[in-house]
Amino acid sequence: MDAGNTRNAPVEVLLKQELYINGNDFASAGMVSTEVKSILKKIGFDPVLVRRVAISTYEGEMNVVMHANRAKVCLSITPEVIVVIIDDEGKGIPNVDLAMQEGFSTATEEMRAMGFGSGMGLPNIKRNSDELSIKSQVGIGTRLEIRFFIQNIPFS
Repeated sequence: MDAGNTRNAPVEVLLKQELYINGNDFASAGMVSTEVKSILKKIGFDPVLVRRVAISTYEGEMNVVMHANRAKVCLSITPEVIVVIIDDEGKGIPNVDLAMQEGFSTATEEMRAMGFGSGMGLPNIKRNSDELSIKSQVGIGTRLEIRFFIQNIPFS
């Protein structure tokens, strides 16, 4: 075995938390991203990193509220990375490349009248994260895996 090979080494998970989002619940929209922000602030992460994670989580949360039935959000923190996974049950994204274009939106007129659906959600997640993976199946749902690399961990 190669001592320098850490590929199969167990990953130390410092925190793991699951949160839930209900689709079409505009009254509670933003609560999950606020909770994630609060957790990261309590730990003592850099405010710039906290803001990037909160913005990305909020954008993903709003996509669930507008386009899915429900979602599970998993926040996990290791010494190297913060990972937010938003796994929804919903209609899915037929064309991810098109959905990644700024301004492209499938929001209804009702959603736009409430101030949502500008077509900046997924592009904002990509802009604020270090890595974004999107897997979607039409009629099944969408899974976003958003990664933020940690430069200075506050609790080492």
